[in-house]
Amino acid sequence: MSVSKSAMISIERKTKETDIKLQLRVDGSQSLNIDTGIGFLDHMLTALSSHARWDLDLTVKGDLEVDDHHTVEDVAIVLGQALQQAWRERGTIQRYGQRLLPMDEALILCAVDLSGRPYYIGELEFTREVIGGISTEMFEHFFYTLAMQAQITLHLKPMTFRNNHHLIEGCFKALAYALKEALVTTDGSNSTKGML
Repeated sequence: MSVSKSAMISIERKTKETDIKLQLRVDGSQSLNIDTGIGFLDHMLTALSSHARWDLDLTVKGDLEVDDHHTVEDVAIVLGQALQQAWRERGTIQRYGQRLLPMDEALILCAVDLSGRPYYIGELEFTREVIGGISTEMFEHFFYTLAMQAQITLHLKPMTFRNNHHLIEGCFKALAYALKEALVTTDGSNSTKGML
């Protein structure tokens, strides 16, 4: 079953720690409204959604008075769930996607397999503990959680970097292009097993 351009995936998640409302269209027109309460996370999700050509409406009320963990983690959960629904509903897709993305001095390798087999390998070795009000350890956790919830294999490997901002923004942009490639609909089978 293929998905029309009018398809919109809606997910809500409310816990004692966060209240999230998300709408996602993966073949959109870059219509974006993102407010997580963390400006830098908004910036990264805007980069991801814009370069992937998604429509994303995301509002989050999180317990930021505690720390950044619950908000970042729960956004990854909800976005991953929406992404899984999107790729499974598209029918036969390219499935694999990759991008070697330069961002000034940083060079990021990203590869994805929309396979139903969740796995994450990342080699993000930051030289700062905090970027934009987010603990740098949370970015590994974001990508891990996204991969688990989206049921995808995700590899992120910085080939080189000096600037931590460029490292993480390069990762989000590389992921955008890898997903965009993997989500292309195709004819025929995308698995020798007959199904993903």
